Amino acid sequence: MSALPEAGPARSVVMLDDVTKTYAQGSLAVQALRGVSMEIGAGEYVALMGPSGSGKSTLMNILGCLDVLSTGRYLLDGDDVANLDEDALAEIRNTRIGFVFQQFNLLPSLPAWRNVELPLFYAGVPAPERKRRALDALARVGLADRVDHRPGELSGGQQQRVAVARALVSDPAIVLADEPTGNLDSTSTEDVLALIDDLHSAGRTIILITHEADVAARAERVLHVRDGRLTDGGGVR
Repeated sequence: MSALPEAGPARSVVMLDDVTKTYAQGSLAVQALRGVSMEIGAGEYVALMGPSGSGKSTLMNILGCLDVLSTGRYLLDGDDVANLDEDALAEIRNTRIGFVFQQFNLLPSLPAWRNVELPLFYAGVPAPERKRRALDALARVGLADRVDHRPGELSGGQQQRVAVARALVSDPAIVLADEPTGNLDSTSTEDVLALIDDLHSAGRTIILITHEADVAARAERVLHVRDGRLTDGGGVR
């Protein structure tokens, strides 16, 4: 394996060492990631930027324990992800990492607060505590007056704020945001990015996936992904 970049003063919560990911498409093998090594320190705000098809979403799926790498090593807060069983990975996804997606991924039949409480439901949190925390999370993103509205009754920006509330309801240390403003107008984009800024200011590690330079510019550090590789250093700043 290639040597990891030298760590900076921040404690590394994410460490990838020579990670590859290969998918089978019929008789063809498609290499989505090609030897990615990187570190992200606790409390950092990092943007992963690249064009469509560059491998940045594959990288996010691996970072979020939504997919497995083909070769290499991934340490999450010191734990080798390859050694974790599915129950442990599910706990990571429910409690340690919050996800914000471009498509919102809200259940249309449920009101906002029930969408927000879902990670707590899967984590086994009692119902009264789930609702209290869901309502608190919605208030923190400015939707205290929309808690009973279903996704179809909300604007795109409001739906994404529900998604942000769902991401923070478990009080995760890491937030992964995959093109979170891709379906939003400029006003809603600014609102959602301001929320992400606030999450970072509160001490969370933010990993933002985007192809937009102005969105990436909000981060402390920008890493560029092209053809499955990082084109710049991935060490902790």
